[in-house]
Amino acid sequence: MKKSKKALPIVLASALAATPFVAVPQAYAVEKLDVSADNDGAGKESDYDIKFTLEEDLSSGDTITVEFDSDFDVDSSISKKDISGIDVKKVEVDDNEIIITVDEDFDEGDKISFTIKKGITNPDDKGTYDVSVETENESSDTDEVEIKKSSSSSSSSKSKNDYSVTLSSKAAGEKVSLKLGKISLKGSDELETNSTITVTFPEKGMLPSSIDEDDVKVNGTTAKSVSISGSSVDIKIPSGADSDDYITLEFDKSAGIENPSSGDKYVFKVKYDGTTYESDQFEITKNGSSSSSASDSFTVNLSDPGAGARSSYTFDADFGSKELKEDGELILEFPSSDMVPGIVTASDFLLNGKSARKATAMGNRIALVAPTGFKATSKVKVEVTYGAWVSNPKSAGSYTLKATVSGRTLESKSFSIGGSSVNPTPTNPTNPTTPVPVPNTSTNNSTATIALTQNALGKQTGVNVAIKGLGVGLQKQRDFIEIVFPVGYKVPAYIAPANISVNGVGANFVAVRGQNVLIYPSQDIPAATNANIVVNPAANIVNPAVKNTYSISVFTSEERGLLFARAVGVGMPSPAQPKPVTPTPQQPQQPSTAIPANSAAFKVNTANFSLHGKTYPLSVAPYIDGNTTMVPAQFFKEALALTTQWNNSSVAVISGTKVVKFTVGSKTAKVGKTDIQLPTPVVLKNGMPMIPIRTVTDNLGYKVGWDAKTSSVYVYK
Repeated sequence: MKKSKKALPIVLASALAATPFVAVPQAYAVEKLDVSADNDGAGKESDYDIKFTLEEDLSSGDTITVEFDSDFDVDSSISKKDISGIDVKKVEVDDNEIIITVDEDFDEGDKISFTIKKGITNPDDKGTYDVSVETENESSDTDEVEIKKSSSSSSSSKSKNDYSVTLSSKAAGEKVSLKLGKISLKGSDELETNSTITVTFPEKGMLPSSIDEDDVKVNGTTAKSVSISGSSVDIKIPSGADSDDYITLEFDKSAGIENPSSGDKYVFKVKYDGTTYESDQFEITKNGSSSSSASDSFTVNLSDPGAGARSSYTFDADFGSKELKEDGELILEFPSSDMVPGIVTASDFLLNGKSARKATAMGNRIALVAPTGFKATSKVKVEVTYGAWVSNPKSAGSYTLKATVSGRTLESKSFSIGGSSVNPTPTNPTNPTTPVPVPNTSTNNSTATIALTQNALGKQTGVNVAIKGLGVGLQKQRDFIEIVFPVGYKVPAYIAPANISVNGVGANFVAVRGQNVLIYPSQDIPAATNANIVVNPAANIVNPAVKNTYSISVFTSEERGLLFARAVGVGMPSPAQPKPVTPTPQQPQQPSTAIPANSAAFKVNTANFSLHGKTYPLSVAPYIDGNTTMVPAQFFKEALALTTQWNNSSVAVISGTKVVKFTVGSKTAKVGKTDIQLPTPVVLKNGMPMIPIRTVTDNLGYKVGWDAKTSSVYVYK
């Protein structure tokens, strides 16, 4: 047994040394690339259709790069209006590369389909040429395009004004029935059963998420199958249309097709057997009567309209022919990203009264996934609850929200944000903000106390506040207790809620504004009852560097004026402190250690950690897996005061704007948008995720050391 215990520090030291400091991102490549030309004649200008499947997420602001062989002529004037099928923020041309910055979010596994409508001229010689596509997060894939002699290209070239378009209404945004044709096939072409007809719509927003084959007819016969990819619809030819030398396509109104939302002129493209047929232009009227116009905007209700206030948001939206279905996505777009917290919880968002299955924050957007059993509907009541921690814009004015389902985006009516707030967002004053005291006669806090756990100069200290009676009760998660520290104290910009408790229960939220600390309790506190606030030393509040007596004040959000203030001595002897012992020859003074004073330390196989001389429990003991030191997610929250959220399936550790996300059972984690590989998977022990410590410390700027004297690992910044 002694030999085993002696060997443990060596094993642990080796594990720390062997754990990689920098994780290498995993490489991904686009899949199933298909590139096709509307005109494959040598030297001819042609539209190009690009289709591929994502192996990695693609976010708004990321890029897709299409590179044509050097024998192609790529016009430098290609702009975003020349790209159809996806939302585009901007387009740049660099020699034969077209760099497209997207203006929407795509998920892993999504099929991307778009058309470059002008600016590409084929090589002058026939042959096979390469076109490659890559995204910002994935390496390239290459497809071959066959270019034919110009004289033979007429059979595959597009022909203008090949057929008519018949719509049941030409009003913008109107849900319509649609007829395309009659289209006379070129040359000796005839329809073949199970072959595919591809219809490219002017805008992908015209299409629903899916179309039933019963709603589409090919030459009067119900289609064999119908599938949608971006702005294109693939239709399998039924046996009833076999051998026909023409195409007539009919989409019933129940298919869910909508006219474009803007008044303009548009065309359809129908592709069969390598030949593309372009329709006559049809015009959509913006001011025409539209049955969906009433649902183009919605009214937003706020629980608190104050500038910077934390508030709930509720509205009813009607997306017309676009339905939100089970596992479908609804995207909320807020006026600014500072309104949205970095991490959101699905249960804080309700869709028709049911909690979302998934919620993801992305800048100023929140993506919500409809829960299991959600009944498909175009009318959705959205509730962003108070617990979501969404806040109002910080400046007074008029604002709008946007909501998107299946490519249909609605914008709310303007809502007003005022200049005051019930729950103000913390500011950052240089000096403490102290309200003008107003006598409070409703309670007697003459015996209320404020005590420091450490009164040494320049040292981190805990603070214990004992309120003897509240004149007005506090409501959980809404009201707050405010502690004001005088100038000289150092108060961090962020304090983790786990480092402050109210009546023995961890705070729901803590906000810091300069020298003021606002504590939102997790439970209701009735009037005329005690409230004991414990601020742990881990909150990182530091005593002044000058010996003096300092006054700390206490307020609440519900009482006008000072509740009470107490003087505390800093740098003065405390009766509880023993006098220093002078070293003697029989009692040598221990040399000082190089371990930083703010370190959090733990031992392998011991379920606790130490911080500032005190020991705190861990629900699961750290351990070594191979060469990797694993610690509970709880350690990052309570020992390092990092914002840490976890459940049985995932963990998020946040420092400032940087987020490290883990999935239980997976060896892949995310640092921001980048995937990294872990030395060992995250595992669940007694309901607590166990994390490779170096993945967090190396990516968030912390250092890890080994104290041979105490056989402990210590972590500091």
